Amino acid sequence: MPEYGSLFVCLMGMGTVFFGLICLIVLTTIMGKIVGGRPAPAAPAPVAAAPAAQEGNRQEIAAAVSAAIAEELGTSITGIRIVSMKKL
Repeated sequence: MPEYGSLFVCLMGMGTVFFGLICLIVLTTIMGKIVGGRPAPAAPAPVAAAPAAQEGNRQEIAAAVSAAIAEELGTSITGIRIVSMKKL
């Protein structure tokens, strides 16, 4: 059984990984063209929520978010100031 040098083993391993990554790129490109050819169905228009009901919860949500941030940072909740919040 032949003895392989460490350089040969390293290059073969890197070559195998590089070849595998190229195959993944080619396969995902082909699958994207096959599946992406269909148009996406139109999403229904979002229904506007009642803003009055949301205002009551906004302070509670801000308090919960600031408490979570203060806990994660290990600081006091009085040191956290939330400037704005928007729904994503």
